[in-house]
Amino acid sequence: MPMPRIRVAMQKTAVCIAGTEPVLKIKDQQTGEVATDRETGESLYTVTVMLMEDGRAEIMKITVPQSGLAAGLKPGAVVRPVELFATPWARIFNGQLSDGIAYRAARLELIVAEAAQ
Repeated sequence: MPMPRIRVAMQKTAVCIAGTEPVLKIKDQQTGEVATDRETGESLYTVTVMLMEDGRAEIMKITVPQSGLAAGLKPGAVVRPVELFATPWARIFNGQLSDGIAYRAARLELIVAEAAQ
């Protein structure tokens, strides 16, 4: 049974800061097979982002297709996830339940501060 995809809306005051460079997502650690988008076949990358909102900070790992990575994306850059979805997941590994939320965005846009006048 497929897991539900939940659209994530952020408040206008939310700030997202990239914490890592994009990292190629590996589907199978043993073979080194790269994770790809099911529809386009495009390679997927993971970017760790710090979401700051309402005096709280959350760390999110967001999966983005290669074409959705903004040129110049680097740690410390302020970004805006576009078409962000959350998918809850759960699995049993070595007899232990693991669960979490997988985040996926169509792209990460760089937010450029306006030049001081």
